[in-house]
Amino acid sequence: MTSDPDPICPLCLRPIPADVAQSLHHLIPRLKGGKGGPTVLLHHICHKEIHARFTETELARHFNTPEALRTSDRLRPFLDWVAKRPPGFLSRTPGGPRRKK
Repeated sequence: MTSDPDPICPLCLRPIPADVAQSLHHLIPRLKGGKGGPTVLLHHICHKEIHARFTETELARHFNTPEALRTSDRLRPFLDWVAKRPPGFLSRTPGGPRRKK
């Protein structure tokens, strides 16, 4: 009997083990009309980072796909950092919201 492989986080592209904190991210924020819209499963740390870096309006208008998020200069430092961590790594997002400079 073969177990199913862990899903892959579409933001950091690392596996999401079953015992790791995970959450669904609305590609269009619920407050911006995405209540019944598509969602993606992410590591909880990745989900928190998205909301720390972008406003709901920015997410709805410009960063409403995993590909758009991955190409953002604002997420690049986080993505480079988390790529060096094991798939089960979890850390609180330090410093509160990080909006664009």
